[in-house]
Amino acid sequence: MPIRNSAKAIIIKENKLLLTKNKDGEGFFYLSPGGGQEHGETLHDTLKRECIEEIGCEVAVGELLHVREYIGRNHEHAAFDSEVHQMEFYFTCTLINEWSNHQMPSNPDSHQVGVEWVELNELKEYRFYPKEIESHIVKRTSKIYLGDIN
Repeated sequence: MPIRNSAKAIIIKENKLLLTKNKDGEGFFYLSPGGGQEHGETLHDTLKRECIEEIGCEVAVGELLHVREYIGRNHEHAAFDSEVHQMEFYFTCTLINEWSNHQMPSNPDSHQVGVEWVELNELKEYRFYPKEIESHIVKRTSKIYLGDIN
């Protein structure tokens, strides 16, 4: 299976992070908006498309903050994603228009049930993935490559 590239948005406003809310057998979990790069698409174009699909809003893409590598067989969900090897590129983004709770994503992910603003200082209380990126987002560290983390 090939390595998959994914572009992810870090959208912070008034000390809150905009995340997709998802549900599985264990309950709710939260992810940064974004997803897989398609052939012939730049990472910026991927992120713009994915944000419209997942949060229903256009974004302006800023600087690259972090790169996360995920090798599924090394982590807690290896039972179902041991074949996954993904590179995730986290960019700062700003909303082009105001986002409201009434906006509907055009093509949400299969587990997605909504979109929420989460207080940065409460992020560790949520089931947020990747778990280890939380401290880098909250403390706004300048470390770019985070390695194979979950």
